[in-house]
Order: sequence, then C-alpha cells, then structure tokens
Amino acid sequence: MDSQKDLQPPKQQPMIYICGECHTENEIKARDPIRCRECGYRIMYKKRTKRRILSCSKGHDYNAEMC
Repeated sequence: MDSQKDLQPPKQQPMIYICGECHTENEIKARDPIRCRECGYRIMYKKRTKRRILSCSKGHDYNAEMC
C-alpha cells in the first residue's frame, strides 16, 4: 500500500463571496486574503448555495403538506 496517496488533502474549492461595497462576485480560497479583487473592500458576504435542503420533523405542525 502506498500511504502517500491516502494522506493527500482534499482539493480546496474556492467559495464565492459577494463584496459588500461593489457587489462583485469573488472566488476566495482558504488561504486567500478576504478582500474584493475589484475595489479592495474587506467586508464580504458568502453567496447562498443553490442546493435545496429540506428539513422536516415529525411532530411539528408547520408546513405539514411539504413533509
């Protein structure tokens, strides 16, 4: 067995953040500085995922039709 292949870290995918000033989308990796590439503003907001998450709990009365 080659333990070198087993110990490789997973590939880091950049997250998409939106600048709080100019609203430009920025791809930022884990070690990148948190700064807009267009205007340099430092307040960034994480873009919402498009993946649908459905959480239903039996016993709750709200939205019973959906679950």
